[in-house]
Amino acid sequence: MIVVATADFELYHGVVNELRERGSEFTTIEPDDELPERVAVVVTGPEHADSFPDVTTIVADPDDPRRAVDQALTAVRGDGGRVIIGVDPGRKPGIAVLAGDVVVAAFQVPLSDAVDVIQREANEATAPIVRIGDGSRLQSASLVNDLEDVTVELVDETGTTPYLGTGSRGMGDVLAAANIARLEGEVVETRQIDPTAGELQVIKDRSREQSDGNRAIDDLLARRVAAGELSIEEALSEHRTAGSGGDSSGANGELDQPDEAEDGHGSDRAQ
Repeated sequence: MIVVATADFELYHGVVNELRERGSEFTTIEPDDELPERVAVVVTGPEHADSFPDVTTIVADPDDPRRAVDQALTAVRGDGGRVIIGVDPGRKPGIAVLAGDVVVAAFQVPLSDAVDVIQREANEATAPIVRIGDGSRLQSASLVNDLEDVTVELVDETGTTPYLGTGSRGMGDVLAAANIARLEGEVVETRQIDPTAGELQVIKDRSREQSDGNRAIDDLLARRVAAGELSIEEALSEHRTAGSGGDSSGANGELDQPDEAEDGHGSDRAQ
């Protein structure tokens, strides 16, 4: 059982509310009270960090009670509570943080913010694993290459997106991330991807959509975007600075159309 032992009003309410939302078993005591017999973890404030030498103690920050609760739940589950972070890559990756087999946190953020979120969650855990789906090749490669000081596995994500019923719109990527976290993959340090013509065309089309003058970046800049060296905004800025003109039409004066969807999911995904 988790014991919350603090006289700090803000800390008490933050931690207790988090535990209630998770449906966790816990009790509360004053810091000087005797601990109950079934105590497994004590959550307390910095002023009582050394008051419980014989019990696993989590020192909580009033501004981040979720972090303390995540750590407490992981400690309660022991060796089966290893933190695994599953990632369903894409333009807005789904991210699920599991302690053992329990999802303790979930996010869906723009690709530009995903590494920071994953890195923050990994840095707070002991020996975490990050498991990234192998779909959305360019985005998954970008994530693999940008993560530091954490074990990364590349996972076959076939079949990881569940059927989504009424009212569950927008949940697919996060649910897929949770399923990806439960699958063992191949440990990788880098992932090198040679973008296809269709993937480059998708990047060029997106640059046209974001440009002020309906102009697309050229193949060279599109390749740098695909490699994660530039964002589309940065590529457009270089394009304007170079004054290259960047032909915004196809060979016949028609707007180029993408050959394939670069960040679409496999046939296992719900349409």
